[in-house]
Amino acid sequence: MSNPQSKIRLANGYSFNRVINGCWQLSSEHNLQGQTDVDDAIKGFHELVDQGFTTFDCADIYTGVEEILGRFVDELKASGHYQEEDLQIHTKFVPDKSMLTKIDRNYVERIIDRSLKRMHRETIDLVQFHWWDFNVSGMMDTAFELVRLQEKGKIRNIGMCNMDTERLKQMQDAGINVVSNQAQYSLFDRRPEKSLLKYSADHNVYTFSYGTLAGGFLAEHYIGKEYDHPETRSQVKYMQIIEDSLGWDGLQKLLPLLKEIADNHQVSIPNVVTQYILNQPGVGAVMIGTRSSRHVKDNLRTLQFQLTDDEMAAIKELIEQYPTPTGECYELERTSPRYQGIILTDLDH
Repeated sequence: MSNPQSKIRLANGYSFNRVINGCWQLSSEHNLQGQTDVDDAIKGFHELVDQGFTTFDCADIYTGVEEILGRFVDELKASGHYQEEDLQIHTKFVPDKSMLTKIDRNYVERIIDRSLKRMHRETIDLVQFHWWDFNVSGMMDTAFELVRLQEKGKIRNIGMCNMDTERLKQMQDAGINVVSNQAQYSLFDRRPEKSLLKYSADHNVYTFSYGTLAGGFLAEHYIGKEYDHPETRSQVKYMQIIEDSLGWDGLQKLLPLLKEIADNHQVSIPNVVTQYILNQPGVGAVMIGTRSSRHVKDNLRTLQFQLTDDEMAAIKELIEQYPTPTGECYELERTSPRYQGIILTDLDH
């Protein structure tokens, strides 16, 4: 296979990296033990931008993260070389579940204005819209409020987050120009392959994949290890996905294969996994968590090699021996008490 391209350019001229710097790991609620070194994370941001990784992903509900990115923007401005278009910051509009029935025009604009203020930006490059409960009315009205703010120049592009195929089609049929949809997609969680990837690709909606490294479980560190305890909220979340797909035994069969492929290219298991997902039809980008400067060099290698067709096939053959979680993208997270129990749906923005 050919090397994955490093950037994608939309019809409106907007460009984004195919490996996006994910920032959930910097939120105050993410760590279950210890604290994140924000200074070191921002140092990593500078190194990533210097290497051309200029696209960042955050959310209004990632406590403190929009402010961290705002601090980074200030540091770039102080350097004297900052141009707003040289840095792409994607955030999310995720109204609290308890607020869904109360959302109005003023609420939507207030939250978007707050994100702009936190990030010290003139325009939000991409707002990704998430709706917790499809049984609660108001989703489409709220989406059109985002369109109104796009027309006012406060939002450059509109994307979706965790929308299934039916709701993504609903947005498209209503005439909303959706450029992307962020979906959990990994070697464990292959729910987007059921219909979402094909529909998205057929309608020029790029899938932005998160959870691709399963909270860090897809790494050399876990070869031959017994599961102990989660270190982060990511691992709590993705351990459920592992249990409902390959299981820990399946993971221990998968990791040696990934390690063999990684060694062939002198890269890491996360590099192999990321490229495997990037190579799937319709995938525009993969979110890779950026918690410290030590991750930068590894991220750089993701696009510096190419998986062979045989290597892609070997990975696919192994994982397809196992099930994947049931339902559509994010369906269990919306309907299953077991999955809902670990999701924070009300963070009071």
